[in-house]
Amino acid sequence: MRLPPWLRRALRVAFLVAVVVVLVLAVRRQGDGLGDALARTGVAAALGSLLAVLVGLFASAMVWRSLLADLGSPLPVRTALHVFFLGQLGKYLPGSVFAVAAQMQLGRTQGVPRSRVGAASLMFMGVLVATGLLVASAALPLTSPDALQQYFWVLAVLPVGLACLAPAVLTRIVATGLRVLRREPLERPLSWRGVGTAVGWALAMWAAYGVHLLVLLLPQHTSGSAALPLLSLGGYALAWTVGFLLLIAPAGAGLRELVLVLSLAPVLDTAPATAVAIVSRGVMTLGDLVWGGAGALMRPRSGADGTGVATVEGVQQLGKAADA
Repeated sequence: MRLPPWLRRALRVAFLVAVVVVLVLAVRRQGDGLGDALARTGVAAALGSLLAVLVGLFASAMVWRSLLADLGSPLPVRTALHVFFLGQLGKYLPGSVFAVAAQMQLGRTQGVPRSRVGAASLMFMGVLVATGLLVASAALPLTSPDALQQYFWVLAVLPVGLACLAPAVLTRIVATGLRVLRREPLERPLSWRGVGTAVGWALAMWAAYGVHLLVLLLPQHTSGSAALPLLSLGGYALAWTVGFLLLIAPAGAGLRELVLVLSLAPVLDTAPATAVAIVSRGVMTLGDLVWGGAGALMRPRSGADGTGVATVEGVQQLGKAADA
């Protein structure tokens, strides 16, 4: 049974309000410990973390560009960054469809069929989720001698993730999704080369994101025997993936931080772990804004007449479709 549009919007607003309330209560409860942890982080660590985030976001754009090229629409790097990052700002609206809508409209102004951009964006999400689960399942059990008992369940994801990254399987999954959404079918299947290139860029992205979290962890008074680089890599991959799968939350707001705090429990108390999660969210958001601004400045001349209008119209159109 489909919920009426007004009820879905009400649930999204209620979820966001609940997230804000929980965060405010957590900050008040942690008190001085949270403040001390934020002070220990320092400007240098925050800037280093931001640099790693910017590298990771660039790698994520290359994932999308590789998949779009494999579907038959190779774009120059400048054009791809313009379409991808300007469209990605739509992910801060509840539901990931708004980013896809904006990218479809922006891609159309560059001569790429809307259906092809939409398919590439869906595949992009699938590759990030599958590789994120693979990274988490590979890294977390190795963080300490006792971690295998705690994270044994993620190993079950390993064969599933590997299977989903096979071109034939990924093509079938996306084709099914397009049928459900009543979109045009894929014009051609994915190739091993195209998917392999996308996966390589995705792994580079996760490595950069792991570094961004590690830089924030180093100034804290960590404890335990967990390997911080592996914990940073696997913990963030797991938190990002879980947050992404909850589509009602804009950019995984709230849930990503909760999972991250739980993942850091072996080495950090709740207060410093919460501080790290908050700074991580701020750095990631700033990275999105920096690349979004850069993407706007990279606007190709062929899309100068109406790129912004097309983006707004695309978001509005797909937003109406999502609520229908």
